[in-house]
Amino acid sequence: MIGRRELITLLGGVAAWPLAARAQQSVPVIGFMNPASATELAHRVAALRNGLAETGFIAGQNVAIEYRWAEGRYDRLPAMATDLVQRGVVVIAATGGIATVRAAKSATATIPIVFTSGSDPVEAGLVASLNRPGGNVTGAVLISSTLVAKRIELLRELIPGADLIAVLANANNPSADFEVNEAQDAARSLRLKVHVVRVRNEREFDQAFASIVQQRPGALLVTTDPFFESLRGTLVELSARHAIPTIYALREYAVGGGLISYGASITDAYRQAGVYLGRILRGEKPADLPVVQPTKFEIVINMRTARRLALDVPASVLVRADEVIE
Repeated sequence: MIGRRELITLLGGVAAWPLAARAQQSVPVIGFMNPASATELAHRVAALRNGLAETGFIAGQNVAIEYRWAEGRYDRLPAMATDLVQRGVVVIAATGGIATVRAAKSATATIPIVFTSGSDPVEAGLVASLNRPGGNVTGAVLISSTLVAKRIELLRELIPGADLIAVLANANNPSADFEVNEAQDAARSLRLKVHVVRVRNEREFDQAFASIVQQRPGALLVTTDPFFESLRGTLVELSARHAIPTIYALREYAVGGGLISYGASITDAYRQAGVYLGRILRGEKPADLPVVQPTKFEIVINMRTARRLALDVPASVLVRADEVIE
């Protein structure tokens, strides 16, 4: 026979979001979505799982994760989100940008959603504010789009004679428009021209670089995109083949042979998302969890690549670099 105190505890658990009582009876399931592929982003999944572990949840032991990868097909995201909702996941990790979050948000207004994104979630209409998100959405943001102006300025310092900057964007990713617009505004303020090239899949990379080379830009900016990130080796190789000085948002590109990167740690954003997933599993509401913003931005320069490009990196850039790869 259940006593009064036990009954109150049970009812309180049933009412709590996200149903902590049910989680005690069976292993809670997290739905994970990303527009890229698992092959190249395994380290980010590991970071997310590390964040979960910080809150006491170990994947495969007391929590399960259902993974959904769009393999670069953004049109698959709505169906992936619907599938996860129908499977009864307790919380959704909508990683890899605004398009993933929008798909998840369209599929459910009640299941908590934790995102990782490079774009401003307030501007995108996903949360009411960074400090008080409201609704069922929160997460970790890289604010990559607002750093585009800084990347353009770095390119100007690296290649003072450049008057045209090429911008590579994913035509399937709505978030790319934020960065393209920022690049155009920044270039205009510096009296530079911008040549935007959009691709829809890996098969179009060669044609895109041929178009870029034809315009003879002084440098290239690659927008933040999870599909691009999963193919960063290909992008770095194409930039090297065509001898185009290129800047990226993530340090992984520079470590992998790209010239320079400037931005926050995306690995840490995934870890922070994992922490929030765990806190929500313990009963906290996404509406009360402020969107995590980065506190450190890193410049990483690959000097081996600079030498191959016969590029003399100014001391003003070197002295500000957080990491110089020799």
